[in-house]
Amino acid sequence: MYGQGLAKKINGVDQNRNSKMRILYFYQYFSTSEGAWGTRVYEFAKNWVKAGHQVTVVTSVYAKSDLKARHLIEEKQVEGIRVLVINIHIDNRQTILRRISSFVQYAFVSSWYALTEPADIVVASSGPITVGIPGLVARWIRRRKLVFEARDLWPEGAVRMGMIRNRLLIRLSWYFESVCYRNAALIVGLSPGIAADIKRRFPACRVESVTNAANISLFAAPSERAPSVPGPYAIYFGNLGEVNHSAFLLDAAAVLIRRNRLDIKLVLIGEGQLKQALLERIDREKLTNVMVLDLMPKTKLVSFIQHALVSLIPLKPLEIFDTSSPNKLFESLAAGVPVIQTTQGWIKSFVAEQRIGYTIDGNHPEELAEKLIYLLDHPEEAVSMGIRSREVAMQYFDKDVLAQRMLNLMVQTHEQ
Repeated sequence: MYGQGLAKKINGVDQNRNSKMRILYFYQYFSTSEGAWGTRVYEFAKNWVKAGHQVTVVTSVYAKSDLKARHLIEEKQVEGIRVLVINIHIDNRQTILRRISSFVQYAFVSSWYALTEPADIVVASSGPITVGIPGLVARWIRRRKLVFEARDLWPEGAVRMGMIRNRLLIRLSWYFESVCYRNAALIVGLSPGIAADIKRRFPACRVESVTNAANISLFAAPSERAPSVPGPYAIYFGNLGEVNHSAFLLDAAAVLIRRNRLDIKLVLIGEGQLKQALLERIDREKLTNVMVLDLMPKTKLVSFIQHALVSLIPLKPLEIFDTSSPNKLFESLAAGVPVIQTTQGWIKSFVAEQRIGYTIDGNHPEELAEKLIYLLDHPEEAVSMGIRSREVAMQYFDKDVLAQRMLNLMVQTHEQ
Protein backbone atom coordinates (compact mmCIF):
# COMPACT_ATOMS: atom_id res chain seq x y z
CA MET A 1 0.00 0.00 0.00
CA TYR A 2 2.65 2.49 1.02
CA GLY A 3 4.89 1.69 -1.95
CA GLN A 4 1.96 1.91 -4.35
CA GLY A 5 1.14 5.38 -3.06
CA LEU A 6 4.74 6.46 -3.48
CA ALA A 7 4.77 5.10 -7.04
CA LYS A 8 1.71 7.14 -7.90
CA LYS A 9 3.36 10.29 -6.59
CA ILE A 10 6.52 9.62 -8.59
CA ASN A 11 4.81 8.76 -11.85
CA GLY A 12 1.64 10.84 -11.67
CA VAL A 13 3.09 14.00 -13.20
CA ASP A 14 3.12 14.98 -16.86
CA GLN A 15 6.47 14.12 -18.41
CA ASN A 16 6.02 16.03 -21.68
CA ARG A 17 6.73 19.65 -20.98
CA ASN A 18 8.97 21.71 -23.26
CA SER A 19 9.46 24.93 -21.28
CA LYS A 20 13.16 25.66 -20.76
CA MET A 21 14.18 27.34 -17.54
CA ARG A 22 17.12 28.99 -15.85
CA ILE A 23 17.42 27.22 -12.49
CA LEU A 24 19.43 28.78 -9.66
CA TYR A 25 20.12 26.25 -6.90
CA PHE A 26 21.46 27.23 -3.46
CA TYR A 27 22.93 24.18 -1.72
CA GLN A 28 25.92 24.28 0.61
CA TYR A 29 27.01 20.63 0.25
CA PHE A 30 27.30 19.95 -3.49
CA SER A 31 29.29 16.81 -4.39
CA THR A 32 29.74 14.48 -7.36
CA SER A 33 30.18 10.71 -7.22
CA GLU A 34 33.90 11.26 -6.70
CA GLY A 35 33.11 12.71 -3.28
CA ALA A 36 31.88 10.93 -0.16
CA TRP A 37 28.54 12.69 0.18
CA GLY A 38 25.02 12.56 -1.26
CA THR A 39 24.81 13.39 -4.95
CA ARG A 40 21.12 14.31 -5.30
CA VAL A 41 21.73 17.86 -6.58
CA TYR A 42 24.49 16.70 -8.94
CA GLU A 43 22.39 13.87 -10.38
CA PHE A 44 19.22 15.94 -10.70
CA ALA A 45 21.02 18.91 -12.24
CA LYS A 46 22.69 16.68 -14.84
CA ASN A 47 19.27 15.45 -15.93
CA TRP A 48 17.89 18.97 -16.13
CA VAL A 49 20.84 20.12 -18.24
CA LYS A 50 20.27 17.21 -20.61
CA ALA A 51 16.66 18.33 -20.92
CA GLY A 52 17.87 21.73 -22.13
CA HIS A 53 17.62 23.78 -18.94
CA GLN A 54 20.39 26.04 -17.59
CA VAL A 55 21.43 25.11 -14.07
CA THR A 56 23.64 27.15 -11.76
CA VAL A 57 24.50 25.71 -8.33
CA VAL A 58 25.89 28.02 -5.63
CA THR A 59 27.75 25.94 -3.05
CA SER A 60 30.62 25.99 -0.55
CA VAL A 61 33.55 23.67 0.27
CA TYR A 62 32.34 20.66 2.25
CA ALA A 63 34.85 18.25 3.75
CA LYS A 64 33.07 15.23 2.24
CA SER A 65 32.74 16.75 -1.21
CA ASP A 66 35.24 16.45 -4.04
CA LEU A 67 34.97 20.18 -4.79
CA LYS A 68 37.90 22.34 -3.70
CA ALA A 69 38.66 26.04 -4.07
CA ARG A 70 41.73 28.28 -3.70
CA HIS A 71 40.10 31.64 -4.33
CA LEU A 72 37.15 33.27 -2.58
CA ILE A 73 34.86 32.45 -5.50
CA GLU A 74 35.57 29.86 -8.17
CA GLU A 75 33.42 29.00 -11.17
CA LYS A 76 33.49 25.39 -12.40
CA GLN A 77 31.74 23.47 -15.15
CA VAL A 78 30.62 20.03 -13.97
CA GLU A 79 29.07 18.04 -16.83
CA GLY A 80 27.16 21.06 -18.07
CA ILE A 81 26.27 22.34 -14.61
CA ARG A 82 27.62 25.79 -13.76
CA VAL A 83 28.92 25.52 -10.19
CA LEU A 84 29.86 28.63 -8.20
CA VAL A 85 32.03 27.58 -5.27
CA ILE A 86 32.23 29.99 -2.33
CA ASN A 87 35.45 29.22 -0.46
CA ILE A 88 33.80 28.78 2.94
CA HIS A 89 34.67 25.50 4.62
CA ILE A 90 32.14 23.30 6.43
CA ASP A 91 33.07 20.13 8.29
CA ASN A 92 31.03 17.94 10.64
CA ARG A 93 33.97 17.92 13.05
CA GLN A 94 33.78 21.67 13.56
CA THR A 95 32.28 23.10 16.73
CA ILE A 96 28.62 24.14 16.64
CA LEU A 97 29.59 27.83 16.69
CA ARG A 98 32.04 27.36 13.85
CA ARG A 99 29.45 25.56 11.75
CA ILE A 100 26.81 28.19 12.43
CA SER A 101 29.35 30.81 11.37
CA SER A 102 29.94 29.00 8.07
CA PHE A 103 26.17 28.75 7.48
CA VAL A 104 25.72 32.49 8.00
CA GLN A 105 28.75 33.41 5.87
CA TYR A 106 27.51 31.23 3.02
CA ALA A 107 24.01 32.68 3.26
CA PHE A 108 25.16 36.28 2.97
CA VAL A 109 27.78 35.76 0.27
CA SER A 110 25.39 33.67 -1.82
CA SER A 111 22.77 36.43 -1.51
CA TRP A 112 24.86 38.38 -4.02
CA TYR A 113 24.03 35.72 -6.60
CA ALA A 114 20.38 35.82 -5.58
CA LEU A 115 20.48 39.49 -6.58
CA THR A 116 22.57 39.22 -9.74
CA GLU A 117 22.08 35.81 -11.36
CA PRO A 118 19.33 35.45 -13.99
CA ALA A 119 16.82 32.81 -12.98
CA ASP A 120 13.29 31.62 -13.63
CA ILE A 121 13.21 29.32 -10.61
CA VAL A 122 15.29 29.57 -7.43
CA VAL A 123 15.77 26.48 -5.27
CA ALA A 124 16.94 26.85 -1.66
CA SER A 125 17.91 23.48 -0.18
CA SER A 126 18.11 23.10 3.60
CA GLY A 127 19.47 22.30 6.09
CA PRO A 128 20.67 24.53 7.34
CA ILE A 129 17.64 26.80 7.38
CA THR A 130 19.94 29.79 6.71
CA VAL A 131 19.98 28.81 3.04
CA GLY A 132 16.57 30.44 3.02
CA ILE A 133 18.26 33.86 3.19
CA PRO A 134 19.41 33.92 -0.47
CA GLY A 135 16.14 32.26 -1.43
CA LEU A 136 14.14 35.05 0.19
CA VAL A 137 16.39 37.71 -1.32
CA ALA A 138 15.61 36.30 -4.77
CA ARG A 139 11.92 36.08 -3.90
CA TRP A 140 11.48 39.51 -2.35
CA ILE A 141 13.83 41.67 -4.37
CA ARG A 142 14.04 39.92 -7.75
CA ARG A 143 10.48 38.49 -7.61
CA ARG A 144 11.66 34.97 -8.49
CA LYS A 145 9.59 31.86 -7.90
CA LEU A 146 11.07 30.15 -4.83
CA VAL A 147 11.18 26.38 -4.35
CA PHE A 148 12.17 25.47 -0.81
CA GLU A 149 13.69 21.98 -0.54
CA ALA A 150 13.41 20.61 3.01
CA ARG A 151 16.01 17.91 3.58
CA ASP A 152 15.08 17.70 7.23
CA LEU A 153 12.83 19.48 9.71
CA TRP A 154 15.22 22.28 10.60
CA PRO A 155 15.33 23.86 13.13
CA GLU A 156 13.31 21.24 15.05
CA GLY A 157 16.08 18.65 14.78
CA ALA A 158 18.71 21.10 16.03
CA VAL A 159 16.50 22.10 18.96
CA ARG A 160 15.71 18.50 19.93
CA MET A 161 19.41 17.60 19.79
CA GLY A 162 20.33 20.54 22.00
CA MET A 163 22.36 22.23 19.28
CA ILE A 164 20.28 25.40 19.74
CA ARG A 165 19.47 26.21 23.38
CA ASN A 166 19.04 29.96 23.57
CA ARG A 167 15.30 30.65 23.83
CA LEU A 168 15.41 33.79 21.74
CA LEU A 169 17.42 32.03 19.03
CA ILE A 170 14.97 29.13 19.06
CA ARG A 171 11.99 31.48 18.62
CA LEU A 172 13.77 33.33 15.82
CA SER A 173 14.59 30.02 14.11
CA TRP A 174 10.97 28.85 14.23
CA TYR A 175 9.83 32.22 12.90
CA PHE A 176 12.36 32.15 10.07
CA GLU A 177 11.27 28.64 9.10
CA SER A 178 7.69 29.87 8.76
CA VAL A 179 8.81 32.84 6.66
CA CYS A 180 10.69 30.51 4.28
CA TYR A 181 7.73 28.17 3.86
CA ARG A 182 5.10 30.89 3.45
CA ASN A 183 7.14 32.63 0.75
CA ALA A 184 7.81 29.48 -1.25
CA ALA A 185 5.70 28.79 -4.30
CA LEU A 186 6.53 25.12 -3.75
CA ILE A 187 7.98 23.16 -0.83
CA VAL A 188 9.66 19.84 -1.64
CA GLY A 189 10.10 17.46 1.30
CA LEU A 190 12.73 14.77 0.90
CA SER A 191 10.51 12.18 2.55
CA PRO A 192 6.76 11.61 2.83
CA GLY A 193 7.12 12.22 6.57
CA ILE A 194 8.78 15.61 6.11
CA ALA A 195 6.17 16.65 3.55
CA ALA A 196 3.30 15.54 5.80
CA ASP A 197 4.70 17.38 8.83
CA ILE A 198 5.10 20.65 6.90
CA LYS A 199 1.65 20.31 5.33
CA ARG A 200 0.09 19.77 8.76
CA ARG A 201 1.69 22.94 10.16
CA PHE A 202 1.31 25.06 7.01
CA PRO A 203 -1.86 23.83 5.28
CA ALA A 204 -1.99 26.79 2.91
CA CYS A 205 1.39 25.94 1.40
CA ARG A 206 1.89 23.71 -1.62
CA VAL A 207 3.95 20.74 -0.42
CA GLU A 208 5.17 17.74 -2.42
CA SER A 209 7.50 14.84 -1.65
CA VAL A 210 10.47 13.91 -3.82
CA THR A 211 12.67 11.50 -1.90
CA ASN A 212 16.38 11.06 -2.13
CA ALA A 213 17.37 8.85 -5.03
CA ALA A 214 19.73 6.06 -6.00
CA ASN A 215 22.25 6.01 -8.82
CA ILE A 216 21.26 2.55 -10.04
CA SER A 217 23.95 2.33 -12.71
CA LEU A 218 26.67 3.05 -10.13
CA PHE A 219 25.49 1.05 -7.13
CA ALA A 220 24.08 -1.94 -9.02
CA ALA A 221 27.11 -2.46 -11.30
CA PRO A 222 28.93 -5.70 -10.31
CA SER A 223 32.16 -5.10 -8.41
CA GLU A 224 34.82 -7.24 -6.80
CA ARG A 225 34.83 -7.64 -3.05
CA ALA A 226 37.09 -5.25 -1.16
CA PRO A 227 40.05 -7.39 0.02
CA SER A 228 40.54 -5.38 3.23
CA VAL A 229 37.42 -6.78 4.93
CA PRO A 230 37.62 -10.48 5.88
CA GLY A 231 34.56 -12.59 6.62
CA PRO A 232 30.86 -11.64 6.70
CA TYR A 233 30.17 -8.09 7.84
CA ALA A 234 27.46 -5.51 8.37
CA ILE A 235 28.25 -2.06 7.03
CA TYR A 236 27.57 1.46 8.21
CA PHE A 237 28.69 4.37 6.03
CA GLY A 238 28.22 8.06 6.66
CA ASN A 239 28.66 10.54 9.45
CA LEU A 240 29.96 9.27 12.79
CA GLY A 241 28.11 11.44 15.26
CA GLU A 242 25.32 11.83 17.79
CA VAL A 243 22.50 12.14 15.26
CA ASN A 244 23.61 8.94 13.56
CA HIS A 245 23.64 7.06 16.88
CA SER A 246 27.13 5.76 16.19
CA ALA A 247 27.85 4.55 19.73
CA PHE A 248 24.84 2.22 19.40
CA LEU A 249 26.78 0.19 16.83
CA LEU A 250 29.62 -0.39 19.28
CA ASP A 251 27.09 -1.40 21.92
CA ALA A 252 25.84 -4.10 19.53
CA ALA A 253 29.42 -5.18 18.78
CA ALA A 254 29.99 -5.69 22.50
CA VAL A 255 26.84 -7.84 22.68
CA LEU A 256 28.14 -10.01 19.82
CA ILE A 257 31.41 -10.53 21.67
CA ARG A 258 29.57 -11.53 24.85
CA ARG A 259 27.60 -14.06 22.81
CA ASN A 260 30.79 -15.38 21.27
CA ARG A 261 29.72 -14.43 17.73
CA LEU A 262 33.02 -13.10 16.47
CA ASP A 263 32.13 -14.45 13.03
CA ILE A 264 30.15 -11.24 12.40
CA LYS A 265 32.09 -8.04 11.82
CA LEU A 266 30.91 -4.43 11.80
CA VAL A 267 32.54 -2.12 9.24
CA LEU A 268 32.12 1.63 9.81
CA ILE A 269 33.13 3.97 6.99
CA GLY A 270 33.11 7.72 7.54
CA GLU A 271 34.11 10.78 9.53
CA GLY A 272 32.50 12.90 12.20
CA GLN A 273 32.76 14.43 15.63
CA LEU A 274 32.61 11.07 17.40
CA LYS A 275 35.13 9.20 15.28
CA GLN A 276 38.09 9.61 17.62
CA ALA A 277 35.99 8.71 20.66
CA LEU A 278 34.74 5.60 18.87
CA LEU A 279 38.28 4.54 17.98
CA GLU A 280 39.38 5.00 21.57
CA ARG A 281 36.45 2.94 22.84
CA ILE A 282 37.17 0.16 20.34
CA ASP A 283 40.73 -0.01 21.62
CA ARG A 284 39.76 0.29 25.29
CA GLU A 285 37.05 -2.39 25.17
CA LYS A 286 38.95 -4.59 22.70
CA LEU A 287 36.11 -4.64 20.20
CA THR A 288 38.03 -6.72 17.69
CA ASN A 289 34.89 -7.28 15.61
CA VAL A 290 34.73 -3.60 14.54
CA MET A 291 36.69 -2.07 11.66
CA VAL A 292 36.66 1.70 11.06
CA LEU A 293 37.68 3.01 7.65
CA ASP A 294 38.13 6.55 6.40
CA LEU A 295 35.89 8.39 3.99
CA MET A 296 36.08 7.22 0.41
CA PRO A 297 34.54 8.24 -2.92
CA LYS A 298 31.19 6.69 -3.83
CA THR A 299 32.88 4.90 -6.72
CA LYS A 300 35.08 3.01 -4.24
CA LEU A 301 32.41 2.62 -1.57
CA VAL A 302 30.16 0.58 -3.87
CA SER A 303 32.11 -2.67 -3.47
CA PHE A 304 32.03 -2.42 0.33
CA ILE A 305 28.25 -2.03 0.30
CA GLN A 306 27.50 -4.68 -2.31
CA HIS A 307 29.32 -7.43 -0.44
CA ALA A 308 27.94 -6.64 2.99
CA LEU A 309 25.51 -8.95 4.74
CA VAL A 310 23.31 -5.98 5.62
CA SER A 311 23.47 -2.17 5.74
CA LEU A 312 22.93 -0.47 9.10
CA ILE A 313 20.94 2.77 9.30
CA PRO A 314 20.77 3.89 12.93
CA LEU A 315 19.51 7.30 13.97
CA LYS A 316 19.18 8.67 17.47
CA PRO A 317 15.80 7.45 18.81
CA LEU A 318 13.97 10.78 18.70
CA GLU A 319 10.59 11.26 17.05
CA ILE A 320 11.93 14.08 14.87
CA PHE A 321 14.15 11.63 12.98
CA ASP A 322 11.21 9.41 12.04
CA THR A 323 10.69 11.72 9.05
CA SER A 324 14.26 11.35 7.78
CA SER A 325 15.35 10.37 4.28
CA PRO A 326 19.00 9.19 4.59
CA ASN A 327 21.00 8.71 1.39
CA LYS A 328 22.44 5.46 2.70
CA LEU A 329 19.00 3.83 2.55
CA PHE A 330 18.60 4.36 -1.18
CA GLU A 331 22.21 3.54 -2.01
CA SER A 332 22.07 0.33 0.02
CA LEU A 333 18.90 -0.79 -1.76
CA ALA A 334 20.42 -0.02 -5.16
CA ALA A 335 23.45 -2.11 -4.20
CA GLY A 336 21.14 -5.05 -3.51
CA VAL A 337 21.65 -5.11 0.25
CA PRO A 338 18.92 -5.40 2.91
CA VAL A 339 18.80 -2.85 5.73
CA ILE A 340 18.41 -2.75 9.49
CA GLN A 341 17.18 0.65 10.62
CA THR A 342 15.85 2.34 13.76
CA THR A 343 13.37 5.05 12.71
CA GLN A 344 9.68 4.55 13.47
CA GLY A 345 8.09 6.50 10.62
CA TRP A 346 7.71 6.10 6.87
CA ILE A 347 10.90 4.02 6.42
CA LYS A 348 9.65 1.49 8.97
CA SER A 349 6.40 1.10 7.03
CA PHE A 350 8.18 0.90 3.69
CA VAL A 351 10.80 -1.64 4.80
CA ALA A 352 8.13 -3.91 6.30
CA GLU A 353 5.83 -3.66 3.29
CA GLN A 354 8.56 -4.39 0.78
CA ARG A 355 10.26 -7.07 2.96
CA ILE A 356 13.70 -5.58 2.45
CA GLY A 357 15.00 -5.49 6.01
CA TYR A 358 14.12 -4.91 9.63
CA THR A 359 13.29 -2.08 11.99
CA ILE A 360 14.66 -2.32 15.53
CA ASP A 361 14.49 -0.22 18.69
CA GLY A 362 17.43 2.18 18.78
CA ASN A 363 17.52 1.89 22.56
CA HIS A 364 18.28 -1.84 22.55
CA PRO A 365 21.57 -2.95 20.93
CA GLU A 366 20.65 -6.55 21.77
CA GLU A 367 18.02 -6.37 19.02
CA LEU A 368 20.64 -5.39 16.46
CA ALA A 369 22.93 -8.22 17.56
CA GLU A 370 20.05 -10.71 17.32
CA LYS A 371 19.14 -9.60 13.79
CA LEU A 372 22.75 -9.85 12.64
CA ILE A 373 23.04 -13.36 14.07
CA TYR A 374 19.75 -14.34 12.43
CA LEU A 375 20.78 -13.06 9.00
CA LEU A 376 24.14 -14.79 9.11
CA ASP A 377 22.50 -18.05 10.19
CA HIS A 378 19.77 -17.74 7.51
CA PRO A 379 21.68 -16.71 4.37
CA GLU A 380 18.79 -17.59 2.05
CA GLU A 381 16.66 -14.86 3.66
CA ALA A 382 19.45 -12.28 3.41
CA VAL A 383 19.87 -13.11 -0.30
CA SER A 384 16.14 -12.89 -1.07
CA MET A 385 15.83 -9.54 0.74
CA GLY A 386 18.85 -8.27 -1.18
CA ILE A 387 17.25 -9.18 -4.50
CA ARG A 388 14.03 -7.41 -3.53
CA SER A 389 16.03 -4.39 -2.34
CA ARG A 390 17.47 -3.77 -5.78
CA GLU A 391 14.07 -4.25 -7.42
CA VAL A 392 12.54 -1.74 -5.00
CA ALA A 393 15.32 0.79 -5.68
CA MET A 394 14.73 0.52 -9.42
CA GLN A 395 10.96 0.83 -9.03
CA TYR A 396 10.73 3.73 -6.58
CA PHE A 397 14.05 5.52 -6.22
CA ASP A 398 15.75 5.74 -9.60
CA LYS A 399 17.49 9.11 -9.83
CA ASP A 400 16.30 9.75 -13.39
CA VAL A 401 12.63 9.23 -12.52
CA LEU A 402 12.82 11.39 -9.40
CA ALA A 403 14.82 14.11 -11.18
CA GLN A 404 12.08 14.26 -13.81
CA ARG A 405 9.39 14.43 -11.14
CA MET A 406 11.04 17.41 -9.46
CA LEU A 407 11.62 19.09 -12.81
CA ASN A 408 7.94 18.70 -13.70
CA LEU A 409 6.94 20.24 -10.38
CA MET A 410 9.27 23.20 -11.01
CA VAL A 411 7.95 23.69 -14.54
CA GLN A 412 4.41 23.72 -13.18
CA THR A 413 5.43 26.24 -10.54
CA HIS A 414 7.15 28.45 -13.11
CA GLU A 415 4.11 28.43 -15.39
CA GLN A 416 1.57 29.27 -12.69
